[in-house]
Amino acid sequence: MSDESIVIVGAGHAGVQLCASLIEAGQGHRVHLLSAEQELPYHRPPLSKSFLKQAKEPTQLLREAAWFERAGVQLSLGQMVVAIDRQAKTVTLRHGGSVSYGQLVLATGTRARIPPAWSLEATNVHVLRTARDARVLRQALQACSAVTILGGGFIGLEVAATCASLGKQVRVLEAGSRLMGRAVSPALSDHVVRAHRAAGIDIELQASARPQFHGDRLVRLTTDFGQHDVDLLLVAVGAQPESDLAQAAGLRCDDGIVVDAQLRTSDPHILAIGDGARFPWGQAHLRLESIQNAQDQARLAASTLLGGPAALYRPMPWFWSEQGALRLQMVGLLESGPVETYRREGAQPGALSLFHYQQGILRCAESVNAPADYLVARKWLEAGLSPPLDRLTDLAIPLRAILAPS
Repeated sequence: MSDESIVIVGAGHAGVQLCASLIEAGQGHRVHLLSAEQELPYHRPPLSKSFLKQAKEPTQLLREAAWFERAGVQLSLGQMVVAIDRQAKTVTLRHGGSVSYGQLVLATGTRARIPPAWSLEATNVHVLRTARDARVLRQALQACSAVTILGGGFIGLEVAATCASLGKQVRVLEAGSRLMGRAVSPALSDHVVRAHRAAGIDIELQASARPQFHGDRLVRLTTDFGQHDVDLLLVAVGAQPESDLAQAAGLRCDDGIVVDAQLRTSDPHILAIGDGARFPWGQAHLRLESIQNAQDQARLAASTLLGGPAALYRPMPWFWSEQGALRLQMVGLLESGPVETYRREGAQPGALSLFHYQQGILRCAESVNAPADYLVARKWLEAGLSPPLDRLTDLAIPLRAILAPS
């Protein structure tokens, strides 16, 4: 086995899981993990929920510093990579110096998408991607009574529910015709919008907002439905891949860093994993933004780096989102074409499960506050099986019995 160095750019879930997989293989001494952030790698999901509620809540670390040290991993914090020299096989750091690599892995993730003509220089306009963003937002929330959220995706709705629980007046402005339009089914969107409105959150759909600034503050938003004064605004209109570094190095990029089924980029000495990697999916390429995808890709990348079996990345995607009292869990992806949806009410008020079929085959399942249903459906999807349709809508039959193998 080669003893050349493995440099990982990015210390999110993908980068740290790759470290863990390489350590398990006894290769931690070869790894140099570069993080642009000054703090130890941390879990990101709590940033939109519990972290915002408690003024002194710390980040939840993915690993302690001693873990990296014991394994021989060189961890460099506050070291942003600004260039890749593919011929010399080095990366250049913003504050000077360079790091040589034998193999390079880009786990650079995503950054907040900013609408055209908008400015983040206004003191009351925020985004939420990092722990630093979350601390600034948490501090600002203490001094405001009303929160406006631009975007009705996962992050926007999670923060909306958190702010409502803190007693804030919350308004969500979504430019699309439904909430979470890129991620969930229309039936789930409809259920969620009604639940949030019932909880006191004001939601406007098809609301393209035009900003009005005064000095260093955003003072007003105008939509087709009227004008809204702004106390504090969170911009949560999605994420875009951090692929500038790869693109400048001449790697193939297309809404992300394009990789093959073993997660190699167009340079055989460079891999890409996580939210910013675009991998083969059927006849096209797909980019997924989820912790599960990041960790699964990291495990396969470790095998690729170490010359393991030529496994192909064939994920069964699953996602989750906690929005106040709503726990959403989704597994699978729909393909183009007609969809038949079957709905089962859950045991608790407001709980439900949705099963989406295409050509008689279960392709996707969604649940709200029904984790047992979700777990069983996920096992079936991973096995490529489908429950019988004629029994699925019979509410007298427990879902576990319906989905149990015959």
